[in-house]
Amino acid sequence: MTAHRRRVLLIVLALLAPVAAACGAGAAREPGKLVVSVFGYAADRVERAVVEPFERMTGLDVVVETGANADRLSKLRVNRNAPTVDVVLMSDFYAAMGEKEGLFDKVDEARLPHLAEAHPFARNPDGYGPAYTYALLGMTYRTDRFPSAPGLERLGEPAYSGQVAVPDLAITAGVPFLTTLARAYGSGPADADAAFRALARLKPNVLTFYNRSTELASLLDRGEVVMAPSLDIFAVDLVARGRPVAWAPLDAGRVIVTNRAELVKGSAHRADAERFIDYLLSRETQERAAASFNDKPVNRAAKLPPVLARVTGKAAADPIRAGFRPLDLDLVMRNLTTWSRRFAREIAG
Repeated sequence: MTAHRRRVLLIVLALLAPVAAACGAGAAREPGKLVVSVFGYAADRVERAVVEPFERMTGLDVVVETGANADRLSKLRVNRNAPTVDVVLMSDFYAAMGEKEGLFDKVDEARLPHLAEAHPFARNPDGYGPAYTYALLGMTYRTDRFPSAPGLERLGEPAYSGQVAVPDLAITAGVPFLTTLARAYGSGPADADAAFRALARLKPNVLTFYNRSTELASLLDRGEVVMAPSLDIFAVDLVARGRPVAWAPLDAGRVIVTNRAELVKGSAHRADAERFIDYLLSRETQERAAASFNDKPVNRAAKLPPVLARVTGKAAADPIRAGFRPLDLDLVMRNLTTWSRRFAREIAG
């Protein structure tokens, strides 16, 4: 089966949800078929580098659905009594919300032998699906404008008015950056008042609150933006093309974010789903993913492509030793709705 025929674009519309549930439930329970929900970014490369080798290895037919974190979580809620998906690849704080809401099952770690090869931070402390890749928050900047990495304070310098990009709260880098500002300018990551005051001070310098990695890459490539807090993965393609761009850890606050592979509660293909999750953690799969679409491996035996090592530096080998720490996901879940409303009202508006 070709990638074009297997790929299903996930669109969550309340009006069509009952139809989607009715149509999808049968597919999710068809013997020999596994439904995997992934990010829209680089979905074609995910199919070629990850899904198709798994199909050849197992003889299973894998259907790939794509979409944004929030939309895919919404679909899981709608279909919780008749799930249409077996495995979901999702950002950590959206995955944590799904865990809390009972949308995912805990995995049997005895069926995930490759988990023993992963960094300790990849293991889910609550027994749910593990992290299979990670990204680091830092500063992406133009090397023709800065001889060394700019720190947080430089984002607000008048000389860079209209030349700064800051992540929208809705994208993966947004919440880590907010908590970093809270830690740098307040009493800790929960000090939202300090973070929003810092964002308000930056606003005159901000060209855009970006909500897509492609948007940021284009602005950096053209030189319209000279620095932007972002995940390290956003710099990789630009560096690979030889553009005058680099990434460095922030001078205040080091946050690691992960993507998790979650087992959907009620999956009719639990054994095959756990087999797929374990396969994601294998050295060979992790190396293909890193080479194809820049996913940094959690498997400690996996070799990094040179460009990933060049962008991320020593932190790519062991981010925890380099001082990066995971988000406090409980803090995020308690406050995300309030933070989102404040961001829309006070910053983006």
